[in-house]
Amino acid sequence: MWIQQNSSTPAPLADLQGRAVGLKFECSSCNTEVFTDLIGVPAPNDHADSPKHAENHEIEEIKCPGCDITHSLEVDSTFDGVTFKVSDAKEVSYQVAQ
Repeated sequence: MWIQQNSSTPAPLADLQGRAVGLKFECSSCNTEVFTDLIGVPAPNDHADSPKHAENHEIEEIKCPGCDITHSLEVDSTFDGVTFKVSDAKEVSYQVAQ
């Protein structure tokens, strides 16, 4: 089941930490629907000196199969939740691997 990310609210960390997710988005250049391989959700840094410094990132790239433009993917994990960012994408959906 695909879950559309709410841009103002991170996804629950408890549901995603230590899991892998697939992302889905529409290419802003050619409107092709793009599906990623599974991406690991990193754990926040529990040894950080403040919640602001606890943020952890996973960064990857994917080429659109429709137009070969390269999109940057970023998974940001904090104690407040997980945010998925895709360069030039208006909406991002995610699916947790079983």
